[in-house]
Amino acid sequence: MIRRTLSLIFILLNMGFVSGQNSNSEWYSESQNNGIIIQNSLPKGGPYQGPAAGHYQPSYLVFFTRVINKTGKPLELDLHLSADSMAIPNSPDTYVKLFLPKETMSMDKRSLFSYGITELESLYQATSLKKKIAPNEDGLFYVVAFFYQTRPDAWSQERGGNRAELLLEGQNLYYNLLPQIDHLPMGQLIFDH
Repeated sequence: MIRRTLSLIFILLNMGFVSGQNSNSEWYSESQNNGIIIQNSLPKGGPYQGPAAGHYQPSYLVFFTRVINKTGKPLELDLHLSADSMAIPNSPDTYVKLFLPKETMSMDKRSLFSYGITELESLYQATSLKKKIAPNEDGLFYVVAFFYQTRPDAWSQERGGNRAELLLEGQNLYYNLLPQIDHLPMGQLIFDH
């Protein structure tokens, strides 16, 4: 009898813990700054199946960011990412590259594999995005992190980068993908007058 009671208590405690984890885990991070709300997703992705000449063990993670304009003025997101790859600290021959796919993200794609992204064609290009956001509306966009090794025998290298976020400081936007990228300049929020 005591064994059953203890088992039941253990199960009930774990059910509460698990349901608590799932109930509010929609966003990795959320910040508010002078009427601008920025919500950053958790990652989705997997092995990369497209052409990857000279790259070994390629994989990708898809993130999306939602920028909500609670100010009384229209604003424009002006985002830019370089075509350059960045070395992953403490992982020789392992790199990451960020890009902004041209596909449109919407909230109804949250449950889809890779948030519904189907084309990764801009993988080897510098990418940019301009998006206008009216007052009391939101703008969503993808960021894809492409990971690879430059040697075929680098299987056990740590890739990291499982959490990412857009940060607003003044009008400047920065991107974090720790530990690889810390405070990468990514663009600006421009307010219409």
